[in-house]
Amino acid sequence: MRRLPLVVVGLFLCACSVACSRRSDETAPPVATPAVTLNRTDATIGSPIDVSYRFTVAPNAQVPIGDYLVFVHFLGRDGELLWTDDHQPQKPLGQWKAGDAIEYSRTVFVPKLSYTGPVSVDAGIYAPRTGDRLPLGGESVGMRAYRVARFNIRESGGDVFLVFKSGWHEAEVADPASGIEWQWSKKEGVLSFRNPRRDVELFLDVDQPVAAIAPPQHVELHIGPMVIDSFDLPPGQRLLRRLRLSSSQLGTADTVELGIVVDRTLVPAAIPSLKSGDSRELGIRVFHAYVEPK
Repeated sequence: MRRLPLVVVGLFLCACSVACSRRSDETAPPVATPAVTLNRTDATIGSPIDVSYRFTVAPNAQVPIGDYLVFVHFLGRDGELLWTDDHQPQKPLGQWKAGDAIEYSRTVFVPKLSYTGPVSVDAGIYAPRTGDRLPLGGESVGMRAYRVARFNIRESGGDVFLVFKSGWHEAEVADPASGIEWQWSKKEGVLSFRNPRRDVELFLDVDQPVAAIAPPQHVELHIGPMVIDSFDLPPGQRLLRRLRLSSSQLGTADTVELGIVVDRTLVPAAIPSLKSGDSRELGIRVFHAYVEPK
């Protein structure tokens, strides 16, 4: 499994350390109160969880101006950090007004963990440049982090496992604490899974981070000769495709082979502006692929 250079990982850990260790006055009036709803209380490794956020801004709140992110920490039974999902809220903090209700949803995937059991979800708001956290309402767990949800990771049972069969490069990982992992496709990559012989929902989380490839790539998904989805993938934009597929679309074979085809690939070493020695043929990055029977 490829890993990012140590200097990049070091910077990431440093940023996390600042955000996670900053001590704050717990008595300050809350700027907002967070509430989080999960679409499931049990999950398995690799499965998606839809997370709905609601921040109710206090009626007399003085919302600070600046760059703020929502931090989200998923913690194991002993408080160990399993993974994170820090993100920019759908409406930037600088646009929040007193009395507003800020609502949006995100989908997270349980990363590859050697862990089963209860998971606590803590959240808060912080300035990435300074690590300063804002006071919020709700169940405080200290240092301006707030317990917003709980669920359970259980052992897999009856899950549909996907195999990166052909047309893929080795998996790469950013940092274990982030839970971020991906595999680059070539011009055509094939995912294989056992046919559940029922309707399913397909989740495919992809991006193309190289701005030098323009215009956007065109991507098609195939099962046999049938195109089940097609879309454009602009550089720098991460997309989550969710498709409902009928049992008839999956066919009658015991194994389903899903082809992911891009109209154009790139070789980083052939693009002078990238100053890269990477001679691989790259299509798109796949972060998560999951099939959920319905």
